[in-house]
Amino acid sequence: MRALIVEDDSRLRHIVARVLGRLNLACDEAASLEEAGELLDLHQYGLLVLDRRLPDGDGLSLCRAARGRGFANGILMLTAMDDVRATVEGLEEGADDYLGKPFDVDVLEARVKALLRRNARRPTTTLTAGAIALDPARRTVTCRGAVLTLTAREFRLLETLMRVPAAVVSREDLIEQAWGERE
Repeated sequence: MRALIVEDDSRLRHIVARVLGRLNLACDEAASLEEAGELLDLHQYGLLVLDRRLPDGDGLSLCRAARGRGFANGILMLTAMDDVRATVEGLEEGADDYLGKPFDVDVLEARVKALLRRNARRPTTTLTAGAIALDPARRTVTCRGAVLTLTAREFRLLETLMRVPAAVVSREDLIEQAWGERE
């Protein structure tokens, strides 16, 4: 599963990516709304982590736009704007959770796990290719009914390929999906 982290502070962005990486999430990182919008057009995400104060606007506008486009997975606002009014506004505008800065990484990890559990309870479509069935929510793969044991990286690679069955997937895209890195 992929996560998009939208945070203009590169040090903090890398800390969040490291926490999400421990949860086997491949992470894309953006420092602006414009960059985040481009990434949202390119990839499907299981989680968005958004800052409010970005160089080109409020991360809440990205939250609203994602919800307006049908994004049903978890959105965590991670921001210094953590007074009661800002928190209520964020939750009412579509965020699933709201965590103020500074934060404890263990709390961040626990909240992300909770959001991922909610994602898993949502009905999803099982991907199929021939005799192979992949359930992204339950993170299971079966072949002719037999459960296959895959590493997290193998699962992400297979999911990437199964999401675009008629397309050629570039080496760069596979590396990005499986390792969360860009060449």
